[in-house]
Amino acid sequence: MRPILQVALDFLNLKRAIKVAKESVAGGADWIEVGTPLIKSEGLDSVRKIKKLFPDHRVVADMKAMDTGRLEVEAAAKAGADIVVILGVADNSTIKEAVEAGRNHGCEIMVDLIGVKDMVDRANEVESFGVDYICVHLGIDQQMRGLNPISELKSISQKVKLPLAIAGGINSETIVEAVNSGASIIIVGGAITKAEDAEKATALIKNSIKSGKKIKTRLYKKYTDPLKAFMKVSTANISDAMHRRGNMEGIKALTGYRMVGTAVTVRTYPGDWAKPVEAIDLAKEGDVIVIDAGGTGNAVWGELASWSCRKKKISGVVIDGSIRDLEGIKKIRFPAFSRLISPTAGEPRGFGEINVPIKCGNVLVRPGDYIIGDPDGVVVVPKENAVEIANRAIDVMEKENRIRKEIQKDSTLSKVMEIKKWEKVH
Repeated sequence: MRPILQVALDFLNLKRAIKVAKESVAGGADWIEVGTPLIKSEGLDSVRKIKKLFPDHRVVADMKAMDTGRLEVEAAAKAGADIVVILGVADNSTIKEAVEAGRNHGCEIMVDLIGVKDMVDRANEVESFGVDYICVHLGIDQQMRGLNPISELKSISQKVKLPLAIAGGINSETIVEAVNSGASIIIVGGAITKAEDAEKATALIKNSIKSGKKIKTRLYKKYTDPLKAFMKVSTANISDAMHRRGNMEGIKALTGYRMVGTAVTVRTYPGDWAKPVEAIDLAKEGDVIVIDAGGTGNAVWGELASWSCRKKKISGVVIDGSIRDLEGIKKIRFPAFSRLISPTAGEPRGFGEINVPIKCGNVLVRPGDYIIGDPDGVVVVPKENAVEIANRAIDVMEKENRIRKEIQKDSTLSKVMEIKKWEKVH
């Protein structure tokens, strides 16, 4: 079976899905998947419309059926689906019923192994039920933790004879490895659906398949190093990824420069600048010094402290209190964020602690948490969730890239997103 490129239309909005489908088909997509979110939001009419628009392409209905296999397959097949997806974690009887229904209604069955603990064992088992395809799949939420499905694919390809599909963050850099590891059907979502030009993105991926050479991509990757990802995104992207949490209240960007780093925390008394400057000596390259000065008092930071940080390549400072010497700090392009500005310095009395949990801008900050600042403000990402939040922020940015392009093609945000249709029911 020659490698098949399947584009996964995981949208809530059918109009947007159709636009991407048209672009991806023009770029060479072989199969079109009506994604689970699209089926749930728009119903099986989405399958009908996609099949009507693309009668010569195989249409996959990603039902992710867990129960009533016969009923769901029949409904999808009658709507125009050529292939219906059933979950591998479903009961055996559900999968067997789906296979029988597929034979009756002229469609094929793909079993998706998302959520299956032992994928190799389950793949062997469902192959014996007469299914047509098996999909090795790591879901979006798993991908955000930096996981990928290729290692599982390699193991399964040595055990089963059925055509294997792979899904889970595949892009032009990883698609060749997926094919070489045994994938006959390569399911690509974000690397096409989030692209500003889905036709070009699809053609690039098809070219990678045909040439057998990976093609580097700047986007649509998953990161295991949070710092690399946080360098690429805004605090707004991160706030969205954290469900509108993590931003420091009342802390303002003062110099206009971005910063990304891990926290060295300082608790000091208002106006006492001893511990803040001592923290500079403890901080490493790339750290951010975060100071809880009680949100009041005379300045605990100024130009000379900033010069010291520049010398050590410290990424920036955040102060829940006062700062001074802004003109000088701007000249050396040092990222500084603070609640207050005061020309009057405090005194180095030496009260306080370094590298203890603190509150800054009413947000808990612990040593080693990730601190990101830009002209919008400062967000704090807990270190234990940093990989996932970083990847989710990248996802937010990539989706916005596509929406921006749709707006630029003579539309508006409310029209692109169909805001009225999706307003919360009161």
